[in-house]
Amino acid sequence: MHYYRYSNAEVSCWYKYLLFSYNIVFWLAGVAFLAAGLWAWSEKGVLSDLTKVTGLHGLDPVVLVLLVGIVMFTLGFAGCVGALRENICLLKFFCGAIMFIFLLEMAVAVLAFLFQDWVRDRVKEFFENNIKSYRDDIDLQNLIDSLQKINHCCGAQGPDDWDLNIYFNCSSESKSREKCGVPFSCCIPDPAQKVVNTQCGYDVRKKSKSQWDDQIFIKGCILALEAWLPRNIYIVAGVFIAISLLQIFGIFLARTLISDIEAVKAGNAF
Repeated sequence: MHYYRYSNAEVSCWYKYLLFSYNIVFWLAGVAFLAAGLWAWSEKGVLSDLTKVTGLHGLDPVVLVLLVGIVMFTLGFAGCVGALRENICLLKFFCGAIMFIFLLEMAVAVLAFLFQDWVRDRVKEFFENNIKSYRDDIDLQNLIDSLQKINHCCGAQGPDDWDLNIYFNCSSESKSREKCGVPFSCCIPDPAQKVVNTQCGYDVRKKSKSQWDDQIFIKGCILALEAWLPRNIYIVAGVFIAISLLQIFGIFLARTLISDIEAVKAGNAF
């Protein structure tokens, strides 16, 4: 008499197609990110001259979009194909990658909390490097402008940080029309103006600092972000928890499906 331990074992269609549906969303999102990033690079002529990527001393936001797209596309593809084909290798790769990303997020959050001064210095250094490259890349320029307008701030620690940029520098050698000024995104908006005045920051830093308050934001963006975080801590925590739960759910689905497949294979081996 033979005893088959896994004679009734089968792969759950529910978990299989739920994992497929879970991953198809990320795969399609990855495709969208990649398409947007490649389109942005083609518009800037980067695809015809890749040295422009290494030549930029600041951050090209498109690089982040492409990196996110590559990760989402790869994981989504592995999860979709692994679920449909019941491929244990792809499912383990998907599960391991999601677990690694989850642990990395937790480690970054804990380290950022424990070493706040170090993080603040790195953010300041990062922001200042991108101020230097403000005019070098249109996407970087738009990112900094959006950050300054939304947070009502100017520079990393204040308007004088714009001395780091050759176009806004106050040195006598500078021949730029923007000399000793700030970008328009530093200007306090006038509700009466329907058209944005992109020259509102010209020569503003030639005036005494007591006159800046009426024309531009004087708070640095690092201080503005530090003030923003406590006011929106519940939103930030909610987003972090939602992302973590999605990752845990994906890991659970993948591990459950792997267990089912292994059980079926073990049953067929008897």
